[in-house]
Amino acid sequence: MSSSKEKLFSEFPAVSTEQWMGKITADLKGADFEKKLVWKTNEGFNVRPFYREEDLAGLKTTGSLPGEFPYVRGVKKDNDWYVRQDIAVTDFVGANQKALDILNRGITSLGFHIPPDGVSKENIAVLLNGILPEHIELNFTTCNLQSVKLIRLLVEYFKENRYDLKKIQGSVHIDFIGMVLRKGHVKEEWLQVMTDAIAAASELTRLKVLAVNACLLNNAGSFITQELGYALAWGNELLHRLTEAGVDPTLAAKKIKFNFGIGSNYFMEIAKFRAARWLWAEIVKAYQPACNTDCPNEGPDDECRCAAKMNICAQTSTFNQTVFDAYVNLLRTQTEAMSAGIAGVNSLLVKTFDETYKTPDDFSERIARNQQLLLKEECHFDKVVDASAGSYYIETLTDTLAKEAWNIFLETEEKGFYDLVLAGEIQNTIHASAGKRFKALAQRREVLLGTNQFPNFTEKMGSAVQANVPSGSCTGHPKPVGIETLSTKRLGEAFETLRLSTEQSGKEIKAFMLTIGHLAMRLARSQFSSNFLACAGYKVIDNLGFETVEQGVAAARKAGADIIVLCSSDDEYAVYAPEAHQLTKDKEILIIAGAPACMEELKAQGITHYINVRSNVLETLQGLNIQLGIQ
Repeated sequence: MSSSKEKLFSEFPAVSTEQWMGKITADLKGADFEKKLVWKTNEGFNVRPFYREEDLAGLKTTGSLPGEFPYVRGVKKDNDWYVRQDIAVTDFVGANQKALDILNRGITSLGFHIPPDGVSKENIAVLLNGILPEHIELNFTTCNLQSVKLIRLLVEYFKENRYDLKKIQGSVHIDFIGMVLRKGHVKEEWLQVMTDAIAAASELTRLKVLAVNACLLNNAGSFITQELGYALAWGNELLHRLTEAGVDPTLAAKKIKFNFGIGSNYFMEIAKFRAARWLWAEIVKAYQPACNTDCPNEGPDDECRCAAKMNICAQTSTFNQTVFDAYVNLLRTQTEAMSAGIAGVNSLLVKTFDETYKTPDDFSERIARNQQLLLKEECHFDKVVDASAGSYYIETLTDTLAKEAWNIFLETEEKGFYDLVLAGEIQNTIHASAGKRFKALAQRREVLLGTNQFPNFTEKMGSAVQANVPSGSCTGHPKPVGIETLSTKRLGEAFETLRLSTEQSGKEIKAFMLTIGHLAMRLARSQFSSNFLACAGYKVIDNLGFETVEQGVAAARKAGADIIVLCSSDDEYAVYAPEAHQLTKDKEILIIAGAPACMEELKAQGITHYINVRSNVLETLQGLNIQLGIQ
């Protein structure tokens, strides 16, 4: 057995950063390093292709341990998390039966969405019958105006059934700022309701009653730094208002729960959660929370460092979910769940893969549960605390994201988060970010597999899409004129609308690949064009090649083609394109695959349709649909 003190790979000489850069520069063969290998993120900073130990020098993220302030590496010394599933309560007996069933299938956190008129002592008793609240996490959502009543009923129920109130944990979801963001509803007495809720839950020391729903920002298309920076400003707004109203900052901080979304940017999402805990700990520390109990986690001057622990419920994003090729949603939610699991969240909710177009069924709910259970039971993600710690890349990302988000926090805090929400400035900033992502998707600079790239050519979804059923909501909140609300439009929605319109038109649009000339170029361009046009739901007819343009046009007409795509090399287009144009004029739509040097000359001859890597895929396909009589 080798000595434990032996240095691995000691026989290899050290390689300096300069040597690595020299090798990379040589391999690039004159290409620009910054343009080729440096990733310019949406968040406004650059990510290099490699990091070294020297990049960690001076970083504050590397000195702490799991469970220790400032909680970069987690708020606890293990990595177990609650596996959550939500239940929309329409029938209390049925909801109770479903809850008991899924508890036996691996769920450890229940989320009940209760209609406002369903908050009563009798209904709570039915809903929680047979459930042991001391051993799981219980979460409740109802109308904000009914939440204090719900908390009091829960306290009464737990006492009557002799449960240990100190062991019960979970949340009652009170979120007035989120109501402004989602619906424009303003309630002037929101501060009073929050203080009443904290008082009502005083005996339930582990119950959170105030929600920071950063997931709303995520699902509206925000960048990661915006979601994090605004979440911190949101939480600080609650702390500031409550302490000014006389609430102990220690108590107020312990009653806040953060609900984050998880995007598909795998490593940056890991870094986001690490940075979130760190920055929130520093914010709470500034309020000088006092520790009133004999706790081993006290800081200087009896500072309560437990109050600085951020409680995070992470949920997979809905912004990047798709209707077409919906099973790809499983890949998205799986990597998102992995990010959150590695990052050490408190609880995790995996959305079902089919909720974008129908009410989830038993199968999709089971798959969503098992996605987490596989991570825990087979991959053992819960057995290693902060597995990403020490990674040069993750540690650098954590620090960079923290700095960028902190700048957003400071800018927002200076003006007041709630005031900016009422003015619509937060919403407009998020919409601008989402707009950039929509544009990137339309130009294929951002990819949604199965939607704007590599679509399933034969898939039909029109009959599967169900109308959304609105959930119960509060009354008595008129929407003030002029308050902007966050968009709920998903990233791929415009592409889906386009494809569904083709499908529901009753027309089978056929796109014929007229491949001719240079073998490699015609094959590459026919493949590109097939994927391009299939995004609109057109039936693509590919071919091995034709000897003449005339043969190709004749074959296209025999197949009943509406669109003919000429696929050849740039040099050959000067000859083939005019010939194809004369044969198809006023009949089929002729498209040239590529951007040949002779394009301006061809346009002068009346050849107007071109598709290439610089094309706006969405606008091009929308234009074709209009030309084909599909609205």
